[in-house]
Amino acid sequence: MDERDLRNLIDDVKRGRLSRRRFVQTMVGLGLTAPLAGQMLASAGIAQAQPKATYKPTKRGGGGALRVLWWQGCTLLNPHFAVGTKDQDGARIFYEPLAVWDPEGNLVPVLAAEVPSLQNGAVAKDGKSVTWKLKKNVQWHDGKPFTADDVVFNWEYAADPASACTTSGTYKDIKVDKVDSHTVKITFPKPTPFWADPFVGVRGMILPKHLFEGFKGAKSREAPANLKPIGTGPYRFADFKPGDLVKGELNPTYHMPNRPHFDTIEMKGGGDANSAARAVIQTGEYDFAWNLQVEDENLKRMEQGGKGKADITPGGNIEHIQLNNTDPWKEVDGERASLKTKHPFLTEPAVRQALNLLVDRASVQEQIYGRTGIATANFLNEPKRFNSKNTKYELNVDKANQILEAAGWKKGADGVRAKDGVKLKMVYQTSNNPLRQKTQAIVKQAAAKAGIEMELKGVVASVYFSSDVANPDTYTHFYTDIQMYTTTMTQPDPETFMNQFTSWEVSTKDNKFQGRNITRWRNEEYDKLFRSAESELDPAKRAALFIKMNDLVIQNIVVIPVVLRPAVAGISNRLKGAEQSGWDSNFWNLENWYREG
Repeated sequence: MDERDLRNLIDDVKRGRLSRRRFVQTMVGLGLTAPLAGQMLASAGIAQAQPKATYKPTKRGGGGALRVLWWQGCTLLNPHFAVGTKDQDGARIFYEPLAVWDPEGNLVPVLAAEVPSLQNGAVAKDGKSVTWKLKKNVQWHDGKPFTADDVVFNWEYAADPASACTTSGTYKDIKVDKVDSHTVKITFPKPTPFWADPFVGVRGMILPKHLFEGFKGAKSREAPANLKPIGTGPYRFADFKPGDLVKGELNPTYHMPNRPHFDTIEMKGGGDANSAARAVIQTGEYDFAWNLQVEDENLKRMEQGGKGKADITPGGNIEHIQLNNTDPWKEVDGERASLKTKHPFLTEPAVRQALNLLVDRASVQEQIYGRTGIATANFLNEPKRFNSKNTKYELNVDKANQILEAAGWKKGADGVRAKDGVKLKMVYQTSNNPLRQKTQAIVKQAAAKAGIEMELKGVVASVYFSSDVANPDTYTHFYTDIQMYTTTMTQPDPETFMNQFTSWEVSTKDNKFQGRNITRWRNEEYDKLFRSAESELDPAKRAALFIKMNDLVIQNIVVIPVVLRPAVAGISNRLKGAEQSGWDSNFWNLENWYREG
């Protein structure tokens, strides 16, 4: 299927010859995500499907305590500093964006009065601006009114390089103007097909201007509200113990009727994924458990207890191995893994090719993940009919040996290959988790057969995914040769997901390791493709650009995809409304959660 075929199908939907549902199913069959299919229709001016709410409580409060488990404890509560979902989710209890993404990839207004569209005139036809109307009579938790001034301030705050926000890429090139007290206009420097990035979803949570304006720029980390948030959300701040507990209490002035249902929320951190799954699915001690990276056989056994279920939600999250382009063992100007260095052997194509042949993805899926991980050769979940030979994976130890031998890497008496005095010894790190340690063992065993020695390193998850700039063991520092984790796709559009390979997003000491390009790979062709996709309004052409980007990443073996991971959560059978979205925070619709029975 090519661009012309895609356009014909979109035209069929426009003319009523093909249903929206059938179009989405066809795109999913080709490997595209349902939300991206929806975005293609929206770009063509076809109105989105309206989500249906099924919230039953008829009054605010009375639901008692909502108890949730995040086995990686939240470490801070400012969403603009979050480097992982645990911190994004912790902040999302208190802060809200203008709109969120539902499971189908539809935008749902939260602090916005309505969703902008071509039809209502809020999205400019030239793709250069979008106007948001804000909901009126919304209050911050301290009683101050929420207005356009807050939205404009958040743009200034996140766009300021000195603030060192993880969300800066969303805001630094745009301009936000106050139209009136409850209307803002976002202007883009060029035609922007994905206009629903600023102030939307996990990158769009809005901070109160009156509490943060004195802490913009270099003083951003000093704001008391970084640890004691005052937002607009369904729960007000009650307590925070970093890495252990986040607690909120019902917001009596919340801007949606009869919400929230629960009187308090307790987000408990620590432990491990297995114990979290057991506490919800098997024993029913908790209502919800996040990110259940648990062997599928264990989940199935727990589900027989009848207290809860494993909720598996399709999305674009990818468990992958990253290869460091810089030297993590050498320090230059006080910085390890500096851009001024080159990795002693991982920048050599032969070594990268060999490593790619030594990852047994099929065994990882069959023996470890089951329904919760699908073996893949792609970083971006692209249409399968666009797959090339470069995006197929294989396990081939003999071929890896041949490639290394031909490149001059000879085995020594210890069985480890070496060339020019450099040995193929590497440190392979990931977070402490049984599934990841089993994956490491599978890769190490195959690598040894090819003359590559791997030292396995496990880091406590709360440390590895910490937002602590001073912590050398975080994944954003990447002070080892290779590392493995899951990159989450928190939006239905691939633009933000794929910007993690652009040269301007490299993670460095100067940006406090907040850049999203962790591998520190830089490629001029990739940068050009990304810039083209940023302003390409034709959805079919834009999809083709992202496919080319994916191919570049795979062909250059910047990363080695292992399994595509649907989001897996543990949900009590009594908890209702907690439908998960594969494109937003676990708490994307927290205000709609309630308990029955």
